[in-house]
Amino acid sequence: MTELVQDGAPAATGSAEPKLKLGALTALVVSALIAAGIFSLPQNMAASAGAGAIIIGWAITFVGMLMLAFVFQTLANRKPDVEGGVYGYARAGFGPYMGFNSAWGYWISAWIGNVSYYVVIFSAFSSFAGLEFFGEGNTLPAILCSSILLWAYHFLICRGIQGAAMINIVTTIAKLIPLGLFLVLVFVAFKIETFQLDFWGRPELGSILDQVKSTMLVTTWVFIGIEGASIFSSRAEKMADVGKATMIGFALSIMMFVAVSLLSLGVLSQPELAALKNPSTAGVLKAAVGDWGATLMNAGLIISVGGALLAWTLLAAEVPYLAGKDGTMPAFLGKTNAKGAPVNALLLTNGLVQLFLIITLFNGSAYLDLLLLATSMILIPYLLCALYAVMIAVRKDGYQGADGAAGKDLAIGVLASVYGCWLLYAAGPKYLLLSMVLYAPGILFYVKARTEQKLAVFTRNEMVLAGIAVLLGLIAAWQLATGALTI
Repeated sequence: MTELVQDGAPAATGSAEPKLKLGALTALVVSALIAAGIFSLPQNMAASAGAGAIIIGWAITFVGMLMLAFVFQTLANRKPDVEGGVYGYARAGFGPYMGFNSAWGYWISAWIGNVSYYVVIFSAFSSFAGLEFFGEGNTLPAILCSSILLWAYHFLICRGIQGAAMINIVTTIAKLIPLGLFLVLVFVAFKIETFQLDFWGRPELGSILDQVKSTMLVTTWVFIGIEGASIFSSRAEKMADVGKATMIGFALSIMMFVAVSLLSLGVLSQPELAALKNPSTAGVLKAAVGDWGATLMNAGLIISVGGALLAWTLLAAEVPYLAGKDGTMPAFLGKTNAKGAPVNALLLTNGLVQLFLIITLFNGSAYLDLLLLATSMILIPYLLCALYAVMIAVRKDGYQGADGAAGKDLAIGVLASVYGCWLLYAAGPKYLLLSMVLYAPGILFYVKARTEQKLAVFTRNEMVLAGIAVLLGLIAAWQLATGALTI
């Protein structure tokens, strides 16, 4: 990997960092997707929806996320020179300020997601005898242990990206074993009578549309990471492997997500699932086979989240590193150590995770609260990627000698864009307002980066967008302060 000079420009080095092969890229995608989310899916999906609405929600998610996966595959093939994945595509299509916001939103989504992982992993530990003091993962002992684990990962990654990626392959394989056992055992215990009970939801859950909307942030949450290989495109041995890793990860993950959530509805009814403590797969397997089932799934979650935290710490630090490297974020974030690890981006990222862990201790935020906030931060970056795919297909940019493929990719981009707009609608105003509280401070980083390069900070249109972000952020902050809005 290249070292960076003070202004963020690349400088040649004597030796190249080992590149990531298809197996390592696929493991990054799978590990990011099959993490804490799948272990909590039964409760998260059943909290506000019946079986019928959940099926519809998964059908919408399948089509939408498949289109997004195709978008990332297309962009990797048509725009191999664009680095940074989600952030790089937004910047290439919509200019530096929108590119910055995509990087900023994706980055915040990643590290808030990491906070939720630390919460749920110690919630799982609390199920073991003698460890009840970890509670829901947000008690003082849990936060102290989370902090130790956080900085252990930090120093591991500082020793080099390649070594951390290899450890991630091992944990990815290890986590699939308890999930495979879960699916087999729950399939055996499945009862169609239980599955059909209140199939379209009880009256208090609202209309079918309301129920479907309630599942959207959860299904999007478990798919955050679908773009994981594209984030590491600059480290891939072959650019073609980026698209392959994305599609392999998607296919494996969607089958497991749907199976876990729907088979659970045949073991426990919707109200029973909604009342479970997370990780709710433990409660489902306990109902199916007894106490040892809960122990198995809690242990599986600990392994799963352990691997996912490594993958997501890598992903979270990579975005500000690449943005600092090309000047969209301040240059200090683009620095690496002798091992090629993005030390400054990593330190800032994990420092904010530490801060939010402390905040969680005092405000009692639970796993579901944190995941919904994290998901809301990534909706705009995903939409911008889909719109960029539409843009290059219309212009036939990168389609030299393959004009026929442009029409197909245009249709995919349009469907992915419609899905992105649907997600913004389904999220509702609450989480969009909360996301503005976190988007608005990013302007300070953007101004610093532009000033470092002696460039004009905003165009006229960008000034308007920045003003709207600040205004909405102030409104949301005031509502938080007065109690009118809560996380």
